[in-house]
Amino acid sequence: MQKRYALRRHLAGAVAARTGDEMSGPALLLAGFALAGSAVDASSLLACITVSAAVGGPVLGALLDRAGRPGRLLASALALYAAGLGAILLGLGRLPFAATLAVAVVTGLLGPALSGGWTAQLADVVRSEDLSRATTFDAMTFGAATLAGPALAGVAAQTLGAPTAVLAAAALIATAVPAAWLLPARHRGAPDAGPSSAGSPADRPAGPGPSDAGFPHAPPGTGSSGAGSSVVRDLAAGMRVIAGRPALARATFTSVVCCVAQGMLVACVPLLGAEVLGGAGRGAVLLSCTAVSGLAANAVLARFPLALAPDTIVRAGALVQAAALALAAAGGPAVLVVAALVAGVGEGPQLAALFAVRHRESPDRLRGQIFTTGASMKTTGYALGAAVAGPPAARSLTAALSLAAGVAALAALAAAVPRAAVPRGDLP
Repeated sequence: MQKRYALRRHLAGAVAARTGDEMSGPALLLAGFALAGSAVDASSLLACITVSAAVGGPVLGALLDRAGRPGRLLASALALYAAGLGAILLGLGRLPFAATLAVAVVTGLLGPALSGGWTAQLADVVRSEDLSRATTFDAMTFGAATLAGPALAGVAAQTLGAPTAVLAAAALIATAVPAAWLLPARHRGAPDAGPSSAGSPADRPAGPGPSDAGFPHAPPGTGSSGAGSSVVRDLAAGMRVIAGRPALARATFTSVVCCVAQGMLVACVPLLGAEVLGGAGRGAVLLSCTAVSGLAANAVLARFPLALAPDTIVRAGALVQAAALALAAAGGPAVLVVAALVAGVGEGPQLAALFAVRHRESPDRLRGQIFTTGASMKTTGYALGAAVAGPPAARSLTAALSLAAGVAALAALAAAVPRAAVPRGDLP
């Protein structure tokens, strides 16, 4: 039996990659402004490297699913992403800005490797009975990265310069390459076992659990001329699974809509800092509060798991976020900080529960694609929310935050829609 890959090494690699990712965004903004000399150019650079992840996620996931050693592909993606950050930095001020934007777009295609690409491999890292706890720890790495990344970028940019901050982010991502390379080979043919917190029988899919049944595929690594069409078929199959498994579709929709609401909150943060906390820069404290409370909530749940189905936690997380955003609309510095802390209590456990639902519902050979596609959709939702909230926030923060609360409440209502009876034979 193959030696089990250490969970702590997996988590260490995830923390390094995700912290580097969270660090790279602010660092690129600062470097773009310093070297290109324009705030518009800086924001365009960040937008290009972020938006292209929506395209790259599904394709990268499909390739990970087809790889016999997905860790090798994941390690390559991490190394290329780090190299891409370096190439962007070299291009700023030296190449036409359009060429640098093109490099950012290509680099961003690999972005989902830092998020969903890691989480998708957990099922091959731990035993099925340990998967629920492992997903909670994995979700905690996102909170830790969100908290540490921007702070590290700010310190590095202040002390060593913005270009050095970009290089530091790339180096941090590169340190995760060995951990990814050592991921175990995929065990094909065995049905997936859902996490121990999968919930009551009513919350589980009817009939046999997700497996590879019904998905003929070529052996990994084959160089047949039909490889491209096989990837396309895998992409279509992955989307059918997301849409056709009601529990997965509900959890995905709920998480994406919650990300829209989170993006709307982020768009309000500078104005909240300026109007309520006494300075635009102080608005970042709200995001730190959300990250800290989300991390703390997941730490508690890892120690004392709730006897609830992950589907229920996904829905409850949306309700908590809606309440937090409504509270933020009430105004007042103390109330605003409490609202940010409450939002984190909703976000952290919801992310861990979302991972549990994906692991439970995903066929083994499509798991990577489903995770990276989900990450891409959430990124798109976040960006959409930030863009939509700008105009109303400029007119009225109360109106913008109330709108965000309504969006989160809509996500909770969608999660509560009863599951339609879909014959298992109609699904991939």
